Amino acid sequence: MTNLVYDTSQPMPRLIEIMRRLRDPDTGCPWDIEQDFASIAPYTIEEAYEVADAIERGDMEELEGELGDLLLQTVYHTQMGAEAGVFDFASVANAISDKMIARHPHVFGDESRDKSAEQQVADWEKIKAAERAGKAQGGTLDGVAVGLPALLRALKLQKRAARVGFDWPSSDEVLDKILEESRELVEARDTLTQNEVEEEFGDLMFVMVNLGRHLGLDPEASLRAANAKFIRRFEGVEAKLAERGKTPSQSDLAEMDALWDEVKRESRS
Repeated sequence: MTNLVYDTSQPMPRLIEIMRRLRDPDTGCPWDIEQDFASIAPYTIEEAYEVADAIERGDMEELEGELGDLLLQTVYHTQMGAEAGVFDFASVANAISDKMIARHPHVFGDESRDKSAEQQVADWEKIKAAERAGKAQGGTLDGVAVGLPALLRALKLQKRAARVGFDWPSSDEVLDKILEESRELVEARDTLTQNEVEEEFGDLMFVMVNLGRHLGLDPEASLRAANAKFIRRFEGVEAKLAERGKTPSQSDLAEMDALWDEVKRESRS
């Protein structure tokens, strides 16, 4: 009989068996055996970001590998769930399948598919609201995961509030609020405690997320793009300094700022 661990004709059972073997308390890997849900969770988040990074760079070969890494995280958690007797891979897969069927009655049920994407989003939210009600999550903001990255959680909280009418009518009001929060941050910096400065800074960031939402932008994606642009331009500054036989530590702000402007002009031309 073929050893399932090496049987490439059964990819999903093979991966589940590999993880079961890794977690075997007698013959498994000592590191894997020691892990629990909390210790693995950071790796799960990291792998999701690496998937997004591969997509953003358009690297399909790397995306294949990163999707495998992310799939492994699901298998890891479900193996631990099976060991604890709370769930397993089959129950998790069936749960998401049931959810997708329930949330797409226009595909799997009797509802008409003749509706706009906007109407589908509205219908989706009604179904999700009913699901939350069934879980005794009656509040508008209930169920927005605490462990989400802060920018993403802010966006989700704002979207939830907007659905019940708690929102500015346009981006103009958001821009006015940004000016107000900026003034409050300056005042806090000059007169208040560090904790109060942190609070005002958080308020400003929260409103910036709101501006992105009103402009139809993903704040996380926008910030990733800004990070990438900063890296490109700073590497350009380093390259120009190298041409002068210098490193950044051998330069000063005035020189690097002038080179930054030069790199920026070149990137726009």
